[in-house]
This record gives sequence, C-alpha cells and structure tokens, in this order.
Amino acid sequence: MNIEEVHAYCISFAEVTEEFPFDETSLVFKVNGKMFLLLPLNAEDERFILLKCDPELAVEQRECYEAVRPGYHMNKKHWNMINLESDMPDAEIKRAIRHSYQKVVEKMPAKDRQRLLKTLEQ
Repeated sequence: MNIEEVHAYCISFAEVTEEFPFDETSLVFKVNGKMFLLLPLNAEDERFILLKCDPELAVEQRECYEAVRPGYHMNKKHWNMINLESDMPDAEIKRAIRHSYQKVVEKMPAKDRQRLLKTLEQ
C-alpha cells in the first residue's frame, strides 16, 4: 500500500478525524479523539505506519513478516510499526488497520462502542 491508499482506507471508517498533534509531518488518525494510526509523511528511507494491536497478535505479526516491528516511540506491547513497502500483503495491512480501529473502539463507552462497531459490520 502507499500512503494515499492508507489515508483513503482510514477515512473510510466511521467518525475518523485526522490531525497533526505532534508535528507538521506526523499525520494521526483518530476515532472519537483516540489515536488508532500514525502515518509519518516525511519518512524518506521507508514508508511505514504505527498502529494499535492486541499484544498476542502483535508478536504473531512480527514473527510472520519482516515488515512488522515493535512500535517506535510507542508502547511496544500494544503498537506495531509496519513497513508499507515490505513483505506484508496489502490485504493484511488493511486487516491490521481495521484491527487497530476496532481495538480503540472497544475501549469506548458502550453507546459509542455499539454504534461504531455496527458500522464495521456493514
């Protein structure tokens, strides 16, 4: 995937906002004010994303793909960094993005959680 495809996929989810809370080159995608993906726009060596992940799945992905490493500057137990130009297929990257969105939504109050999870089923 390229960064334009990541952007389009992220904003396809319900109630997603995007902002630059850290600096002018780190695009953050949030749902109800909670970050689920960080996309550095100035990465010259490699294009990557940082996203939330279940700890067991995070380890599994790191073992399966060279593209996946512990999240740089994040809680490495709960965040993965995925190189967009490596061995992880686009379908798996999309699945990881969707999982990240879902993990954030699952921690929300019941009324928000039910509404947002329902949109994922459609």
